[in-house]
Amino acid sequence: MMMKKSKFLLSLVAAVVLLLAACGNNTSKKNDKNTLQAIQDKGEITVGIMGTYAPYNFMNKEKAYDGFDVDIAKELAKRLGVEANFVAQEFSGLIPGLQKGKFDMLVSQVTITEDRQKQLDFTQPYITNDVKVIVKEDNTTVRSVEDFKGKKIAVGLGTNDEAFLRNDLMSKVGDFQINTYDDVITTLKDLDAGRVDATINNAYALKPIVEENGFKVKAVGAPIKSDQAAVAVKKGNTDLVAALNKALDEMKQDGTYKEIFVKWFDEEPKAE
Repeated sequence: MMMKKSKFLLSLVAAVVLLLAACGNNTSKKNDKNTLQAIQDKGEITVGIMGTYAPYNFMNKEKAYDGFDVDIAKELAKRLGVEANFVAQEFSGLIPGLQKGKFDMLVSQVTITEDRQKQLDFTQPYITNDVKVIVKEDNTTVRSVEDFKGKKIAVGLGTNDEAFLRNDLMSKVGDFQINTYDDVITTLKDLDAGRVDATINNAYALKPIVEENGFKVKAVGAPIKSDQAAVAVKKGNTDLVAALNKALDEMKQDGTYKEIFVKWFDEEPKAE
C-alpha cells in the first residue's frame, strides 16, 4: 500500500512539473515583446539604425531620421500595419541591442555573414553593395588591397568590413594596422588628414559624405567584395521574418522598392 501511494505521489509531482514547464514556455513566448503578434498588438516596431550613415540612415535638416534604410523600414512597417520607431545606436551596439530586445529589427546595412546567421535571423537581402579601397586623392602608393602591408587602414568598428580585414585579408597580404571608428565621417576625416593610409567602403555610402565635407578622397581598383545587407531580427523569430519577406516581395513586385532605390542612388537596382 505504501509503495503504491509513493508511486502515485511521484507521478503527481512529475505531472505538475511538466505542466508548470509547459506554462512557463507558453508564458515566455507570449510575453516576448519582439514577436510579430506583440509588435502588431502594440502598433509599433522599434527599428535599430546607426543614424550616421548617409544615404542609408541619417538625421536630416528637419531633425528626423532619413535615408534608404529608413524608407525601407517605414514601408515594411506600413505593410505590417504598424508605425516605425527609429532608435540610433553605434553599429557595434546594434546586434547586442537586438539580442537583448532593445530593437524589434535592424535595418542599418547589416551584412549577412555565416557568423551573424548563428546569432540572428535575416530576411532576404534588400541591397547588394560593392566594397572598394578608398585613399586620398594624391595617394599613389595604395592602388589595391595588395598594398595594405605595413599601412594604417581605417574601418568601422564591429562591421563586416572589419572582420574581413582581420580574418581574411591580413593573412593574404601581410600585417597592417587597423584603426577602428564609430562612424564613416570620422573615418574619412582621418583619411583626409593623412592619419591613415586607406579605408574600405562602398561608393553609395561615401558619395554624400565626401560631397558635403569636401574630403579629397577617391576609390581605386576593382571592387574587393560584394556584400548583401538584410533586415535582422532575434534568432527564432520566424513569423516576423516571414512577414517581412512577404512585404519585401510585394514592394519589389509593385515598384515601391525600385522607387525608393532610385530616390537615393539615382539609378535602378541591379537585376537579381
